[in-house]
Amino acid sequence: MVQLPDFFFILVAFGVIALAARQIGEFFTRLRLPLITGYLFTGLLVGPFVLGFASEASLEHLRFIDETSLAFIAFAAGRELYLPELRGRLRSINLVSAGLIVATVGIVTTAVFLLADYIPFMQTMGGSGRFAVALLAAAILTASSPSSVIAIVNELRARGAYTQMSLGVTVIMDFGVIILFALSSSIADALFEAVPVNISFIFLLAIELALVVVLGFVVAWLLRWVLKRHINASLKTFLLLLIGYGVFAFSAWFRDFTHANLPFELLVEPLLTCMIASFLVNNYSSLRAEYSQRLHDVAPYVYIAFFTLTGESLELDVLAEAWKIALAIFVIRILARIVGSFAGGLLARDPMRNNRVKWMAFITNAGVALGLAKEVAVEFPFLGSNFSTLIISVVVLNQVVGPLFFKWAINHLGEARPKAQTAEFDGVRDAIIFGVEGQSLLLAQQLMRHNWDVKVACLQPSLVETSAGSTSSEVGLVTLNDYTLDSLHALDAGRADAAVLMLSDEENYAICELLYEQFGTETVVVRLNDRANFDKFHALGARIIDPATVMVGLLEQFVRSPSAASLLLGMDEGQDVMEIELRNPALHGIALRELQLPLDTLVLSVRRKGNTIISHGYTQLELGDRVTIVGKRSSLEEVTLRLDG
Repeated sequence: MVQLPDFFFILVAFGVIALAARQIGEFFTRLRLPLITGYLFTGLLVGPFVLGFASEASLEHLRFIDETSLAFIAFAAGRELYLPELRGRLRSINLVSAGLIVATVGIVTTAVFLLADYIPFMQTMGGSGRFAVALLAAAILTASSPSSVIAIVNELRARGAYTQMSLGVTVIMDFGVIILFALSSSIADALFEAVPVNISFIFLLAIELALVVVLGFVVAWLLRWVLKRHINASLKTFLLLLIGYGVFAFSAWFRDFTHANLPFELLVEPLLTCMIASFLVNNYSSLRAEYSQRLHDVAPYVYIAFFTLTGESLELDVLAEAWKIALAIFVIRILARIVGSFAGGLLARDPMRNNRVKWMAFITNAGVALGLAKEVAVEFPFLGSNFSTLIISVVVLNQVVGPLFFKWAINHLGEARPKAQTAEFDGVRDAIIFGVEGQSLLLAQQLMRHNWDVKVACLQPSLVETSAGSTSSEVGLVTLNDYTLDSLHALDAGRADAAVLMLSDEENYAICELLYEQFGTETVVVRLNDRANFDKFHALGARIIDPATVMVGLLEQFVRSPSAASLLLGMDEGQDVMEIELRNPALHGIALRELQLPLDTLVLSVRRKGNTIISHGYTQLELGDRVTIVGKRSSLEEVTLRLDG
């Protein structure tokens, strides 16, 4: 039994390592590498084979973290499968998924079996043992990575048939792979124990699956019970993870119990149990939103702990001997993906243009695959870490290369919707305000006083109703038939440096998307009507004004810093604040302290590529920097001329 002081020391030490892994993972993202690569690297670095901070004995004491994380991964896989979102595309999704599963299992199983003589830990095995390992490897490598696919789709703002198919298939695949793994592990267990695969074995397998389904319903009831409690959100999350760990503990106990008291052994696959429970909560309860939020909140911490611990268990000596085999399996898996996705696409009668690049969406391979690899080490201890090290090596290769292929495919098919290139500054500051009302007309007049060229646009009926009694002769009013791309081109939106949207949220979002995708408008300000729409405007880089909270925020600033608030609102006579973009090539690389500015001006901040820099005298300016300066209006005009060049 582990002494409590030793256990707590190991736990605290691992917590410190996990904190370091978080920072190293963030650093790896700057190198365009996945977060999990940083976590695995940190674990490998502190593990027994490099720095030796973590011993093999200490890793055994942290097994509960592995099992809790595996339960979470199964919960997350079940949550991804939401039937209403897949209806209407199920035929194509199911056929492509079936093609991928059949091709990957068949080709990878055959390849690993034939390569057994070159894999150190398989060389001493008999034919049945080699086939069992090959089957387990194929089942694990059949998995895809919904989280990676979703991240890429969000990054590229992709939309289209290929994108929707990719999302649907990766979600279905995770569900199917865990079922496939449950079957494969039962078959492998029989092969390792030399149990004949006959009618009795099939009957036992059916009993195991029935027990899994029953236990899945029980766990789903427990999850719903916890989610319905009016308790602290963190406590709810802890109880959900505790239930997941309990499933693994029960599975291990039940396996030992049947082994000791029955003439046969029964394995209630805990991953499949957790996934079924999660699927039931997600699709057949009113708690889907609450459940998703709890999993979303805890996901980063679980992944840091799990992948760091996985990195610590990697065996470098096995990796050094088998890296060529890992590379070969990586290539063979890609070939299997090509065959399976193309065959499934043909059966589904998908466009041939899509079928040729369909495989590129299914190379990524992360959470579920790594979880299953660790599960093999738990269920088949005699394989040790040898098996998981080999599989993890292949998974890392898939995770590094896969996103590159998928991004290329989305761009090749024209389904990416990134931000358009911002037009070069033409020397005149142009703004377009959408919507005619008192506030928009007043805003236009204020901007015009600061030498902006302003247009106020709206649909003709709105113009008639709202501006009949308005004095707007100074403002350029433009009537539009609709808010389509053609109308924005007619409005010359490509030259606009800023746009202000003061319509309904639906109209604002349609215009905001067009400005983002077609014109790359640098500054878009949106007046929000419904707080629920905040995130989708924020994803387009818009500056969002929420009338429900802006007045409270403004009053707070007047209380806490009245001088700054007055200055920003232009209430301080003779003083103003302006953000100026550096366009003068002669000033590129110059330090702020060397910039000859009027004595009555002060640089407040420098914003570069969307990030605010805490500036000081030695901060070097770069072209495109947006410099915020306070001073007299006449002096600000002088600075503007200097920075514009």
